[in-house]
Amino acid sequence: MFRFTPPPLALFLSLITLFAVHVSTLSAEDADQDPLAPHPAVAPAIERIDAVVDAGPFQPNWESLSGYGIPQWYRDAKFGIFIHWGAYSVPAFGSEWYPRQMYIDAVRRGDNFYEHHQETYGPQSTFGYKDFIPKFRAEKFDPDAWADLFVRAGAKYVVPVAEHHDGFPMYACSFTEWDASEMGPRRDIIDELQQAVRARGLKFGVSSHRAFNWKFYIRRPEYDNADPKYARLYGRPMPFLFREDAADYRKRFEPQDEQFKHDWLARTCELVDRFNPDLVWFDFGITASQGTNYRDNHYSPWLQRFAAYYYNRSLKAGGDIGIINYKWQAFPEGAAVLDLERSKMDAIRTPFWQTDTAVSSSSWGYTRNQKYKTPNRLVDDLVDIVSKNGCLLLNIGPRADGTIPEKDQEILLAIGKWLELNGEAIYGTTYWKTYGEGPTKTATGHLAEKKNKPFTAEDIRFTAKGDTLYAILLDWPEGESVTIRTLGTESKYSPGTIESVEMIGVDAPLEWKQDTGGLTVRLPQQKPCEFAYVLRIR
Repeated sequence: MFRFTPPPLALFLSLITLFAVHVSTLSAEDADQDPLAPHPAVAPAIERIDAVVDAGPFQPNWESLSGYGIPQWYRDAKFGIFIHWGAYSVPAFGSEWYPRQMYIDAVRRGDNFYEHHQETYGPQSTFGYKDFIPKFRAEKFDPDAWADLFVRAGAKYVVPVAEHHDGFPMYACSFTEWDASEMGPRRDIIDELQQAVRARGLKFGVSSHRAFNWKFYIRRPEYDNADPKYARLYGRPMPFLFREDAADYRKRFEPQDEQFKHDWLARTCELVDRFNPDLVWFDFGITASQGTNYRDNHYSPWLQRFAAYYYNRSLKAGGDIGIINYKWQAFPEGAAVLDLERSKMDAIRTPFWQTDTAVSSSSWGYTRNQKYKTPNRLVDDLVDIVSKNGCLLLNIGPRADGTIPEKDQEILLAIGKWLELNGEAIYGTTYWKTYGEGPTKTATGHLAEKKNKPFTAEDIRFTAKGDTLYAILLDWPEGESVTIRTLGTESKYSPGTIESVEMIGVDAPLEWKQDTGGLTVRLPQQKPCEFAYVLRIR
């Protein structure tokens, strides 16, 4: 297939012409609606934001923000639901990065989105991502049914994506007409969901992936996203987005300019104003790379202003202080909560931390070829994370019509069934002297979960609550008994004298003994549940 790529000089001249033609068509009356100019609502919003920040008590510097304390509800909750849902659920192909990849003629994780798009919908000049929005109707979206499912799943907090990289907010956003309240569903999805979730006593958060919108869409003069009139969806068509290597954001991430940062700050603070979220989750665009330290991050002043605003507003609202989740090194440890994407810790970490992962290993948003994980694996991950002083935010991907796929529901209900029986070993617990024992190592690093091997019957994890120690067997032993070496009388982690040992879900008393070799427990004849078996030790 022949594809024309303009040379750098021709490209530069075409951009100048594109901008000149656009500007010449603007009258004085519609200058405020120029999609390339700052939205007229941004400047007043920034003034209000700075007034709240100035009033304190938190100030926009790391020293002040490091006085933050994580609220107890979050430490106790352990398990939340993440939701990736947007217009990308209409093509339902490859992943939620369809909006980006449909403009890049290259293979990503086995799929060529560009070729698929042309074969299915036509060229990107006549059918762009914007054209999926009218097809995103959410006609079967039932926030009460969703919230009921999350309760049955045993989740304690819910975090929908308020705005993904695609630039289409799922709420009534004051800074663009390209949002779910005015287009597509024509409903404020986030507001409807937060009302349903909070009515059932769950905590509610929002996630913002807005910062990467700056680099998300690759441009060519013939693509629809090069047209400045769509800038409030795709972002401004900056010249560097037309470069031949523009797709390689890891190699070169041009810093966001001040106009973008002010717009980002206004949008993100509006989420606080509209929803008073218990938690705000940030994706990676707030820092360009894993190696960028918060001390050197050009985005840090805006992160500091947001954090001060959010913490001050949440305190003023009279509840618990808000929670910020960040990746990599975007915040210092004491100022927010570290989040690991599709990854875990290999040891106990203090302070408290979080893993975000999905029921699917192939995509965050809904696709027609999801590669699902098993409930067994996900419960084992939850137990492993909690034993190391963390919590799990588990993602699902609804369809474009607003229904949650049956397999997603099945997985959530299986986790909920396990938690209904064994939740006392998870909710409100703390880490113990050591996270556990066993041969299976945990891979670490960004997106490392694909390297992990299944846990075995020798892998045991510990949690604690008051005078009770929970030993959780991550698989059922083959013999008639299990020996937990960590709990031996001469172990450096010995809990001292043990008075009783029970298995949750088993009424009959267990035979057990503690000696220098460990705590040996004779197992019951039948398993009390399908996976992850909990011994209650006092």
